Amino acid sequence: MNSFDSSPTLTAWRALLAVAVVLVMLATTGWTAVRSQHSASPRETALASWAKDRIAGRSLPDVSAPAYRLAHFFATLTAGRRVALADKYPLVVGNLDGAPVTLRYRANRHALVQAESAEEKRARDTRLSPDGRHQAVLRLARFRSLLSGDRQILAFDPSGRGRAAEVFGDLDRAERVSVVVPGVDTSLLTLERSDLRRNAAPVGMARSLYGAERSARPGARTAVIAWADYTAPAGIGMDAALGGLAAQGAVRLNALVKGLPGTSGVSLFCHSYGSVLCGTAAHELPARVSDIAVAGSPGMRADTVDALHTRARVWAMRDGDDWIADVPNMAVGGLGHGADPVDPAFGARIVSASGAIGHSGYFEPGTESLSNFAAIGVGAYGSVSCATADGTCHREISGGPEV
Repeated sequence: MNSFDSSPTLTAWRALLAVAVVLVMLATTGWTAVRSQHSASPRETALASWAKDRIAGRSLPDVSAPAYRLAHFFATLTAGRRVALADKYPLVVGNLDGAPVTLRYRANRHALVQAESAEEKRARDTRLSPDGRHQAVLRLARFRSLLSGDRQILAFDPSGRGRAAEVFGDLDRAERVSVVVPGVDTSLLTLERSDLRRNAAPVGMARSLYGAERSARPGARTAVIAWADYTAPAGIGMDAALGGLAAQGAVRLNALVKGLPGTSGVSLFCHSYGSVLCGTAAHELPARVSDIAVAGSPGMRADTVDALHTRARVWAMRDGDDWIADVPNMAVGGLGHGADPVDPAFGARIVSASGAIGHSGYFEPGTESLSNFAAIGVGAYGSVSCATADGTCHREISGGPEV
């Protein structure tokens, strides 16, 4: 479950908006502060060790260095030394934008094996509460699923609710790369589903889009990333009404795009709160990002496309049954996410979502929403179906490039 799903109570949402400003004031003045002891996570421990280590007489690079510097560092190492670092510091190398992607896949497989072993012990720990053991069993199942077959895990961090990213296709050889940015309640446990709602989870969204792109242009070299590598709001609460987590996620999204190999064009597909993140990231996105497509958006924290300060084409869709349409589009003191992207005054290219059902049905096979996403992803803009019969989405909008 993700992205404002599970038929939320709109009355509760409006009540939240009514009291949120007061709560923000209390939180920022320290009234709601809670202090707790913090124990280092496995990744924090690995980062501390990495910072002190050396290889071939050289210090290891700062993990916050730009992707091009990290790429240069790995390029100067022998294959054996690259592998040695990945095996010694899987939770570091597996999450380094700029490191070779195949090395990251290797590192994250090691990290998952370690996480699986640790979670097996937790699941048998009789000191845990029944709920704690249940959560451990669920996490263990997720780790085992991610280890199955030859899955390409581009990012993995089991800390807290967890983060991850998975690649479909050959990222090194891709001419076009699509990044799926999901919304609320995204975590390791909601990364994928195996039931009839599998295409409402990040992995299912990306897998479905990858299949649709290959059908739309069979000869194109494409890759799709299920990007659940940010801390998303947990449920419809204060974090979902504010932009703090979107701002933090925007930094991570920009780092991902800047660290992608090659010169492939990049398209972003942003669902629900993920569109808030994409809107926040838009002004710093590299020029290789040609398209930003949003679905079921509560707003992009901008009044117009021009206010996003991006050269990328901005596309928007919303299904007629999507309850997000009833969420007030407002922005007061940081609360709310601004104008509705499917309002013509916003300036986005409004495309059809025909066939999608509800808030989480945009990636279902057979829908115009998915076929439109696929056409955008492979650059087949002439195949995009507009929301209106006059073909408005194919015309020049807000100074963007012609399609």
